[in-house]
Amino acid sequence: MSKKITNHSIPAKQFYKNVSFETLVASWFTNDGWEVFLPMIDHDMKTEFLVFNDGQFLRIQVKTVDTNDEGCCVENKWGDIDIDYVIYFSKIDNWGYITKPFKQKRRRLNSGDHIRFHQHAKPFIRAFELI
Repeated sequence: MSKKITNHSIPAKQFYKNVSFETLVASWFTNDGWEVFLPMIDHDMKTEFLVFNDGQFLRIQVKTVDTNDEGCCVENKWGDIDIDYVIYFSKIDNWGYITKPFKQKRRRLNSGDHIRFHQHAKPFIRAFELI
């Protein structure tokens, strides 16, 4: 049996975990029939990937939070960049939220217009259809 033996630094482990959420949500979109496009460079554009369906491209930003407190405040990390949706994942619990980008500097994650989902493909797609 294969066994992972590489020991990564703490920042590298953090990076790998964050990328795993980006990959996960991209696979959920793909499984649902969306086309998913990954930018070659994401520097300052705040776009993890684009999804395309029925002639429409949507720019997606993925963020993670290190809490199980759904009322925590999250920061606007994209500024005025034109993105369509921000998807938040809890790293320590089994939920997430989908939102349109907000202009405020900080906002409660469980604000009324944010859509909660369980971290699984079907609940995510149902939540995305509601936004």
